[in-house]
Amino acid sequence: MLTERQLFILQAIIDDYIRSAEPVGSRSVSKREDVSYSPATIRNEMADLEELGFLEKPHSSAGRIPSQKGYRYYVDHLLLPHSLSKQEVTNIKSLFTEKIFETEKVIQQSAQILSSLTNYTSIVLGPEMLEAKVKHMQIVPVSNETAVAIIVTNTGHVENQTITIPKGMSLSDLEIMVNILNERLQGVPLIQLSSKIFSEVSEVLKVHMRNYVQVMSMLNESFNKHSHEKIFYGGKTNILTQPEFRDIEKVRLLLNVLEQEDTIHQLFRSKSSGITVKIGHENQNEAIENCSIITASYSIGGKHMGTVGVLGPTRMEYPRVIGLLDYISKDLTKVLTQLYQRG
Repeated sequence: MLTERQLFILQAIIDDYIRSAEPVGSRSVSKREDVSYSPATIRNEMADLEELGFLEKPHSSAGRIPSQKGYRYYVDHLLLPHSLSKQEVTNIKSLFTEKIFETEKVIQQSAQILSSLTNYTSIVLGPEMLEAKVKHMQIVPVSNETAVAIIVTNTGHVENQTITIPKGMSLSDLEIMVNILNERLQGVPLIQLSSKIFSEVSEVLKVHMRNYVQVMSMLNESFNKHSHEKIFYGGKTNILTQPEFRDIEKVRLLLNVLEQEDTIHQLFRSKSSGITVKIGHENQNEAIENCSIITASYSIGGKHMGTVGVLGPTRMEYPRVIGLLDYISKDLTKVLTQLYQRG
């Protein structure tokens, strides 16, 4: 059990280190206006906090820095609520008052504004596509040989892919096929889309399509590849400006992680409501052992649909980031629910 003085000194050191990125010494803590303890008293308490595992002493400095255990205690017990500034609220409100009618654009802009407000890397997992249902399908020719296959879901997600049109297939054939697909597949969950095409739509297409085999091959190419969640990034390289990432090897490992979609899904996916904070080793990934991930879930129509999060150094501005995430996730839920109901 930490004493009241130890708690005060621990919070002072973490606050100073978050701000400066430099080890904090007893003299600098004693100079704070809200501190009445002598440098010697602070030094003794810092030694005790180090022995308890809440602080660490870098080899080249007489000062201390927080350990991951110290950050964990800080987040769980010492964090003070952060009120957003008027400018922060204005910036967020300006995003959600824009006339945006596509889910993807709302989510992408949320990621961008979050990264600009925090100066960290923001990552938003889009609505879980396997839970979304087909609202409308379209195939748009762009040449004699190619077309763009488009799926619009009930969550407002738009997914498209370039495909090859079978030889001999006319525009009227394409139109007939699209009409059949929309008639038979509207409301079908994406997870069932491929099986429904082969089990329920194929026989109808066989009657109407002259080059049936090629048409089925095209449909398989078009509608059989859907990610669980789409990843939206904001400030992807922001974290590399932090002092912790001057080491080229650390940068290489971190950039490699950011390119691995499966890893990002694993790190950022959250089924629980509210704010989640994972610090350093808690992320169970060596490449980001010097990072923290803070996430908040958002929902559409009352159902959990995705996660909005921030990747930053363990020396992160936890109170401010948590405040921003809480605010943005709630507004994102409101706007996306409105889009869902409108659709």
